[in-house]
Amino acid sequence: MNISEIQSSETPNETTTLLSQTRQKTPLPKLQIGILMLVQMAEPIASMSIYPYINQLIRELGITGGNDAAVGYYAGIIESLFFITESLTVLQWSRLSDRIGRKPVLLVGLFGVGVSILCFGLSTSFWSLVVSRCICGMLNGSSGVMRSMMGELTDSTNMAQGFALIPITWCLGSFVGSIMGGSLARPQDRWPNLFPGRFWEKYPYFLPCATAASVVFASFMLVFLLKETLASKHDIPSDTVDHPAPEEPRSNESPSESMANIPLRSLLIPSIMIPLANQTLFAFLDICIFALMPLFYSTPNYLGGLGFAPPAIGLWMGLFGVMDGLFQTLFFAKIVDRLGPKRTFYIGVSCFIPIMISFPVMSLIIFSRGVDYIVTIALLCQLSLIVMWDMSLGSIFMFVTASAPAKNVLGAVNGMGQTTVSIGHAVGPMFAASIFAYSKEHNILGGHAVFVVLCIPAIGMLWLASYLPKELQNRDEDA
Repeated sequence: MNISEIQSSETPNETTTLLSQTRQKTPLPKLQIGILMLVQMAEPIASMSIYPYINQLIRELGITGGNDAAVGYYAGIIESLFFITESLTVLQWSRLSDRIGRKPVLLVGLFGVGVSILCFGLSTSFWSLVVSRCICGMLNGSSGVMRSMMGELTDSTNMAQGFALIPITWCLGSFVGSIMGGSLARPQDRWPNLFPGRFWEKYPYFLPCATAASVVFASFMLVFLLKETLASKHDIPSDTVDHPAPEEPRSNESPSESMANIPLRSLLIPSIMIPLANQTLFAFLDICIFALMPLFYSTPNYLGGLGFAPPAIGLWMGLFGVMDGLFQTLFFAKIVDRLGPKRTFYIGVSCFIPIMISFPVMSLIIFSRGVDYIVTIALLCQLSLIVMWDMSLGSIFMFVTASAPAKNVLGAVNGMGQTTVSIGHAVGPMFAASIFAYSKEHNILGGHAVFVVLCIPAIGMLWLASYLPKELQNRDEDA
């Protein structure tokens, strides 16, 4: 079976299109999706918990020689390493999930994240931080697999509702992780009576890492409550998702096996590659925002930053998580139903340039007035724009999932997507943080060159988004 045969057999005619438009929404399998979202929450908690203190940690390691402007170089490397190593292995994990099932790969990924975050908290040198982040990325194959499971638990009538939960979960996890990292860092300084002894003096960032790791291991246990969604494993009840009968196998293999063994080059077709290209560029710009936020927050006032300490950074990033989660929960599915996923995506990505402009605006206010209520208002406006930007995340997930020619290659398609996303995530922090540091060191465009440079790919993003299909493909008839 090849992709062209699948596509020719699945081309919707006017009747099927009309039927798909008039179908009532299938109820979501709430229990399974609820467990899946709790499992997914572990990843943003673990990843975001380091952001409030990573810049202070870099300063304390002494590798910058006391040069505050150079912190961004090293922070960007640490933030990128996870995604560099993830990009080398995530496709293999996702393809493996098409063969052996989603749950085993989730278990390996969560175990790897938990162990690596503990190692991160016990690191006392730059290179030990490097090794722990590399281990985390190498063993983590969870992201693409969880999106595959969401695609298998939903159909075309309730996909917007299901995929709206992914950014909501990330927002909630980001909130918890940010608060956790900011409030639990250096506990001996804040609660000397509760955390006495040389251990907490030697490992001042172990507490937030240990707390994040405990959440990851709790999620590890929750995986055992999930039903396997890969069709060939037959763990999911027939009434959980609206699946019509499978098509006839064309060989001695089952449909699941034949689809799972399709060569990757057969998936390199425009209907898949255009959504993946949009997802990759979005991921690059998105991680640039989240690399710049804590860096800008922690940069001293004399360099045009906010000069926040880790607890304040954690609170502001946590506030964003609350705002984002509430907005996506209350409005995302309704906006997609009203405007469609393409317009929703377009509106979201249009917010990037105003987000970049808000950084130098806050710097100008700081230089002229200091950090006062005007900066607070500007910061709240910026967070509101990022909430609008984040609508694009759920929208592009829907396009990528719908681009799969059959549900039995969801793992491969999401694996390809996660590989390119990981590359974007790997390049983004190093790129943004390095240009930020270089801009500040050499006072290029008043220290704001990074914000101008990032507007260039944002314009390209608007052009690339125009090539997305107007409507999602209906894959409810896949095997």
